[in-house]
Amino acid sequence: MLKTEIRQAVNFLLVGVGGQGTILASNVLAEVGLKLGFEAKQAEVHGMSQRGGSVTSHLRWAAQVFSPIIPKGEADFLIAFEKMEAGRYIDYLKPGGSVLVNDYRITPVTVSAGQAVYPDDDAIKAMIAPVTQKSFWIKGLEIAEIVGNTKTANVVILGALCALLGSEPALWLEVINGRVPPKFVEINREAFNEGYRSIGAIK
Repeated sequence: MLKTEIRQAVNFLLVGVGGQGTILASNVLAEVGLKLGFEAKQAEVHGMSQRGGSVTSHLRWAAQVFSPIIPKGEADFLIAFEKMEAGRYIDYLKPGGSVLVNDYRITPVTVSAGQAVYPDDDAIKAMIAPVTQKSFWIKGLEIAEIVGNTKTANVVILGALCALLGSEPALWLEVINGRVPPKFVEINREAFNEGYRSIGAIK
């Protein structure tokens, strides 16, 4: 999958809630793809991102990408920065694809107002199960808190994704280092490495 010559696109759908750093993570992933020798294209839908609305980013790696938009049922990887989003967008994942879920809840306004019910973990997993058994849940925010900065939760998720892809961390860290202020390089490195290790603990 990570060779520089491939016949088909590798499709990533990143989903989250405004303020979680979903788009920054997508930008890092796109740059990683370019450095690996792929063409990489992305398309973002911000929604009401600054009000806690859904944020989605379609991203494709391939020898040649004609459109970044991923049709339903064709994503190889669904990366959910908020766990309910995994259930909402599971129809984009191809059968047998991989789901990476940040085990973290952000209560939507509709739930707070009593207009909807937030699904429990079993309900979310029941949405995922008919599509794939490759479901990886990590506590990204808790890991980021232990590292020392909750804003690095998105980098924790990137570390976990790197492990799922079987990719070398050094290139990813090089890209991340180029996108954060120098004083935050070390803490982001720690967050990434902890995310990477978290996959080894649950595989």
